[in-house]
Amino acid sequence: MIKKGFMITLLLLLVTACGSKASDDTVIRVSSHTEPMTTVLEIAKEVLAKDGYTLELVTVSDNAAANIALNNKEIDANFFQHVPFMEMFNETNNGTLVGIQPIYNAIVGFYSSTVDDIKDLPADATIAIPNDQVNQARALMILSDAGLIKLKNGVTNNATLKDVEDTTYTFQEVDLLTLTQVYPEVDLVFNYPTYIGKIGLTPLKDALILEDMDSTYYAISLVAREDNKDDVKIQKLKEAMTSQEVRDFLSNETNKATLVPSF
Repeated sequence: MIKKGFMITLLLLLVTACGSKASDDTVIRVSSHTEPMTTVLEIAKEVLAKDGYTLELVTVSDNAAANIALNNKEIDANFFQHVPFMEMFNETNNGTLVGIQPIYNAIVGFYSSTVDDIKDLPADATIAIPNDQVNQARALMILSDAGLIKLKNGVTNNATLKDVEDTTYTFQEVDLLTLTQVYPEVDLVFNYPTYIGKIGLTPLKDALILEDMDSTYYAISLVAREDNKDDVKIQKLKEAMTSQEVRDFLSNETNKATLVPSF
């Protein structure tokens, strides 16, 4: 009787363990922390549910936390960044993050609280740009393409302030997430629609300079790790995030003023 009871208990433990594993295999933990990324994930969650998968949205305080959590295998994927920003994280943190799928291009540009036309920007203007290398290069390339600054020959997506030649402008380096706060304090500020939208501004209506949108180089992308990029649930997540439902959301009247789908 004792032996029989032991076998039954062991069988129950095995069944429970197998059930837990099956559950883990269908739960996808994804980190994001702002719109419209979080809504994209909510839509993908509904699509995934049809195939028996559960998407768990893990909120984090900032971009660094989202990448650290992913690199530490605390989550399965994240969705907030472009691949160049991800690569910068990998280089400085010995990371193994990989881009899975570009989802949309945010329409970025420069905004001003002091002038209504870029032609009226004063020669001694103060310009706020991101302090991280990747987004700083992006901002400087926009200024260069607009003819406001000249960069050293051959410098493109790796540009820094050291590569700006003979300018009369003063540059203020600011954390990406706080650029909106300095908008009233400077003459020109670089920003993403997600952040500048918090004070009621949109790129197509209010930006004085916009980025050329021909490339997906800076597209906001689904990111996972080298060790799980081929997992079934990551591929299912990719399918859900490139579904017609997500495309319809990204293409609606509100979003088409701030972004362009990249799939």
